[in-house]
Amino acid sequence: MYWKEMLGAIAKPDKNAKRYELSTDYKYEGLQEYPRPQLERKSYINLNGKWDYRIISGKGQVVSSGLIEVPFSPETALSGTDRHTLLPEEMLEYTKRFTIEKVKKTKHLLLHFGAVDQVAFVALNGINLGVHEGGYTSFTFDITDYIVEGENELKVKVRDYTDRIGYARGKQSIEPSGMWYSAQSGIWQTVWMEWVPKVYVSNITMIPDIDNNKLNVELRVSELKGQVTITTSNPDLIKGYNVDSIKDDKIFVTVKLNKYKLWSPEEPNLYFLNIEYGKDSFSTYFAMRHFGVGEDENGIPRLTLNHKPYFMNGVLDQGYYPESLMTTPSDAAMINDIETIKSLGFNMIRKHCKIEPMRWYFHCDRIGMIVWQDIVNGGTKYDMNMICNIPTVVRPFGNTRDKNKLFLRFTGRNTDKSKEVWFKECAETINQLKSVPCIGQWCLFNEGWGQFDARSCLEYAKKYDNSRPIDAASGWFHEGCGDVFSEHVYFEDLKVKLSNKPYVVSEYGGFSLKVGNHVKRDTVYGYKKYDHPKDLQDAYECVMDKIKSLKDEGLSAAVYTQATDIEDELNGLMTYDRKVQKLY
Repeated sequence: MYWKEMLGAIAKPDKNAKRYELSTDYKYEGLQEYPRPQLERKSYINLNGKWDYRIISGKGQVVSSGLIEVPFSPETALSGTDRHTLLPEEMLEYTKRFTIEKVKKTKHLLLHFGAVDQVAFVALNGINLGVHEGGYTSFTFDITDYIVEGENELKVKVRDYTDRIGYARGKQSIEPSGMWYSAQSGIWQTVWMEWVPKVYVSNITMIPDIDNNKLNVELRVSELKGQVTITTSNPDLIKGYNVDSIKDDKIFVTVKLNKYKLWSPEEPNLYFLNIEYGKDSFSTYFAMRHFGVGEDENGIPRLTLNHKPYFMNGVLDQGYYPESLMTTPSDAAMINDIETIKSLGFNMIRKHCKIEPMRWYFHCDRIGMIVWQDIVNGGTKYDMNMICNIPTVVRPFGNTRDKNKLFLRFTGRNTDKSKEVWFKECAETINQLKSVPCIGQWCLFNEGWGQFDARSCLEYAKKYDNSRPIDAASGWFHEGCGDVFSEHVYFEDLKVKLSNKPYVVSEYGGFSLKVGNHVKRDTVYGYKKYDHPKDLQDAYECVMDKIKSLKDEGLSAAVYTQATDIEDELNGLMTYDRKVQKLY
């Protein structure tokens, strides 16, 4: 083991390190692109831009106010605010005035939020529309009955409790350092509206079946009053389609396919459909592929793509930017990250502790990048020594059972409320992303962060999606469940541990290099530190050679930490500002 590096990595990071301004070169142009590619209508009203805001203290005092650039959180440079960090006892209030020239009496107007961190109270023209809990998933209100011709006033009030209640928080911390990043709050993805007919499709789910040459489609509708019509510009694609059943507000359709090509990172074939339901019309896309688990010719358990063993060479990606934290500064920024990762030889991204905008997944679909999607970690405060540092060093400790009451105190998931929150957020995450072709695996828990009863949680998640493998616990505390045996290996020698499940190293590497003035803080956090680019290059090539050699022994996938530097963490393949690629 690298004892020196190990002890340095788990030491308490420097919270007082000097800070610097840093940004990418991407130009913000309003994030005007249509935000939901798998249910895209012609009607589109983007509400990003200047809103009024104010932050109210727990004592009712205004501590920050003015204009804010939505969808950037007030803690970010691109928000245009004084970058006040919202505290758990404070309230963030937004006001947006927009004009409706004419109310369409035969249509409904829907208001969509990409994501608001963490609890959003929404009102229109003084009427409460409702509340959404959870900072990473999208939500919608039908505002038809509350709009007026002329000026309308939209108000959004936000509370962000970070780690006090149990909501998903990812890598956010009010006191960021080391592997924990600056907390952010409020609206951080696109806000938009669309007109729809009175009878419309509110959600679509698509599951490909390559064994039977069909696409299973589920349409959730506002009313059961329409006829489904499916067309495509590809005349050879659709052999036919029929409505199989109708249950409650869902219509189940089977689309029989004729000539198609399978999706893979090497050939990311996508197919586009036009769907009509009554007077509603929208476009969507899908891919024909299958993610699963099977055995190779030697009887070794493997992850499979399209029923063939497929080695997933991945990189950990947190999706942060120095000027905007979790919000991408532009569509081009997301595309560049994915393309750069692919150019470095990776075919998979583990999307870590975050849900991206739906456009990010679309770009992975079309570029050809498999995604392992984390259910964003939550719970109350973690005991990092007990659930992270000690298991990293003492492997047997990682076998601690996650039903143990003492264990749950360490993981921050020992209250009924925090457990209820996990189930709700897990279901919302899977339902939102289930149709995305590139997602090849779900990860329920990472290193014990907010973990509890992984076996029951796995059974719960399988009810929402059994079409792809699930890693129940990435790192340790495996509970003997899940579709893969998943470990994090930073300080030990890499080797294969064969069992009845595919063996994956879901995190390794973490090699750090500080590059000039391309840093956010004057500190270095990582799992092995280098001072010279050549030393980093040599170490990277050595560990990648090792990974390649382990493929034949039974390694099914590996995830290198990580894509970019982020604040204290300087273990990226790129600097935080994306201006320097560390490998040559």
